[in-house]
Parts: sequence; C-alpha cells; structure tokens
Amino acid sequence: MIQLFHVSKRYAGDAPVLDDVTLFVGKGEFVWLTGPSGAGKSTLLKMLFCAERPTDGQILVGGRNVGRLSQAGVPYLRRNIGVVFQDFKLLENRTVLENVGYALEVVGCSDAEIRARSQKRLTQVGLDHKADSLPQRLSGGEQQRVAIARALVNEPAILLADEPTGNLDPGLTDQILELLFLANARGTTVIVATHDRALLLRHRRRTLALDHGKLVSDA
Repeated sequence: MIQLFHVSKRYAGDAPVLDDVTLFVGKGEFVWLTGPSGAGKSTLLKMLFCAERPTDGQILVGGRNVGRLSQAGVPYLRRNIGVVFQDFKLLENRTVLENVGYALEVVGCSDAEIRARSQKRLTQVGLDHKADSLPQRLSGGEQQRVAIARALVNEPAILLADEPTGNLDPGLTDQILELLFLANARGTTVIVATHDRALLLRHRRRTLALDHGKLVSDA
C-alpha cells in the first residue's frame, strides 16, 4: 500500500528533515509514527499526499510513484487519502455539514449524496446535532471530530493523522482514537503521527520511530 525506498528530504543549508528512510506499510495496517518534535513525522506524512516531494528516493502509494505524478494526477491520488491535520484546517465560513461534505463536492457528487454521506459521518462521530453550526462555535475536541468525519467521508483507502489527539484531555483522546480504530477495522490503512508515549503503551500497534530524520525503530 505504502512503500518508501531510501527517501530523503532536504532544504538548502539545513540538516536533512528525512534521511534515507525505507519502509513498507501494508493494506489494512494501523501504524503509529512517533519521535520527538522535529524528527520528520509531519514531513513524511506530507510527502504521502504530495504536499511535499522527496529530494531523493521513491515513494509509492497504492502503486503510484508520487514523485512522478503530474500536477493533474495529484487530486486523483488524494481522493483515496483522508488527512487529519494538527490545526484541523476547517473552513470557517462553512457549516460543519458543509466542511465534512467538501471532499465530495470537489469530486462532483450530487447535493443529495453529499448531504446523506456527510450526515452519516457526523452521526458516527456524535456531532449530527452540530451540522448547521460554524466551526468557531465548537470546542477543540468537536472540531477534531469534524476533521476526522471529513477525512473519512470519501471512504479513503488510507487515513493519515498528524497529532490528532494533541492538546485533548484523556477522555476526548480515547474518543478520537476509537474513531481511527473503527476506520481501520473497516479496512482503511491508518498512519497516526504522535509524540505521546502514553498512547503507544496503552494501545500497542506497530510503531515506526523517527529521530533526526532517520528511521531508528520498527517494532
């Protein structure tokens, strides 16, 4: 599903953000991606959905070499990838329902289908009663759940989550993780970046550890 072969990412004048990383994530896996701040976690995730390009090496996602994709090919790749960002990236002038349905709008689904599928995902994350609210009226935990509903509305083959439980209390953290585990149980390949060691100990899954851009552990 996801393969990296000797992948490096450098910016002029700086130490490598990623340094000769090789790894394989199979279809349907749930994987933690961990390491201290600055280890390269976010950059690795960004390269998987073509927000960044590798300086060296190759990345295959669903059999496609992302380094060779044309600009026109990028949206087609992203249709199969759901992304949960650290800062949510919700559209402030759109309702919760419209935020969730945005990915379906982009690919040309009908209004009726967008509404039905978006409402279903909001129900799954316990926020159907907030469908007509604007994001700024929600708590941080609620905004995070909207972001996850949006990432899952397209039923993606891959879900990438960058620190999805950052700054949430333990109760909300468990709610968010349960949504990710359920998506994985339905067959979605899930990669979650986190620096929270307590999560890794409480929910033991395959764990990839980065340090100074290098893959130092795969356990």
